Amino acid sequence: MKHRLLLLLTVCLFSGIAYCQTDTLHAPPAVLPGFYADPHIAVFGKKFYLYPTTDGIAGWKSPSFTCWSSKDLVKWKYESVILDFPKDLTWAKEKAWAPAIAYKNGKYYYYFAAEGSIGVAVSDNPTGLFKDPLGKALVRKGMFRGQMIDPMVLVDDNGSAYLYFGQGNCNMVKLADDMISFDVKNVITIKPTGYNEGPFVFKRKGKYYLMWSEYDTRDPRYSVCYATSDSALGPFVNAMNNPVLKGMGVVKGAGHHSVVKIPGKDEWYIAYHRFKIPGGNGYHRETCISPMRFDKDGNILPVDVFEELKPVKVRHSD
Repeated sequence: MKHRLLLLLTVCLFSGIAYCQTDTLHAPPAVLPGFYADPHIAVFGKKFYLYPTTDGIAGWKSPSFTCWSSKDLVKWKYESVILDFPKDLTWAKEKAWAPAIAYKNGKYYYYFAAEGSIGVAVSDNPTGLFKDPLGKALVRKGMFRGQMIDPMVLVDDNGSAYLYFGQGNCNMVKLADDMISFDVKNVITIKPTGYNEGPFVFKRKGKYYLMWSEYDTRDPRYSVCYATSDSALGPFVNAMNNPVLKGMGVVKGAGHHSVVKIPGKDEWYIAYHRFKIPGGNGYHRETCISPMRFDKDGNILPVDVFEELKPVKVRHSD
């Protein structure tokens, strides 16, 4: 027995075999308690914020959104319900899905899916309360092909803001300066190879990264891929090493993500959901965070969903 153990340790030390490095039967814990999915992560001031879909309901029929905050990415504090459909909206009552937040003009703009349309709400604070400035959807159900869900907004270095959204196709458009309107004639629709839903765009070293989820969120193969461009509206070229986030072992259905950069550093983290461990499925998902890294050429390296998340402090804002 001792000889066998010694041989195994020797193999692990000198061969770099994956199973010696990663225990795929014991995943790190979720960062939020209970069922939450589609997390949008952001940093404002010296705090991190998470804006997820409330999960655990068949048909994803949650009627509200919550906000969570953290000083270190590891310990999260429940803030409050920040948008309650029956109380705060006149045009939708349920199916509160896949939110995203952006900051501009001294305001926080909260984009969300509701009953097959996309809305926007505004607040003076990242924890709300958020109010509906339009009294109607920003993107109506049926306005374009596919489902009008999964909004995301990138505010570029020059202050220009871009809206990305859609299931089945990825729609892109520059927002007006008010952040709550756009010219329908300027919408660009694309479908990268494998694209299903959950677009997320960020900018690093002058390059734009368009990421998305493949398959269906109820499918254990749910995963994340990406493409890059020199422009916020493309054209985007698919990466060669897709997918960069996927399940393995007890981790299933890893996808519908968002990305955050630590201010002042080239240090990145990816928030995503997976099937609840144990016994989860597409309606019982939990929120996780993992480090996300790049190679010397700017390619996103495969995310290790088993890597332990260590505390991170925000020293100053960009």
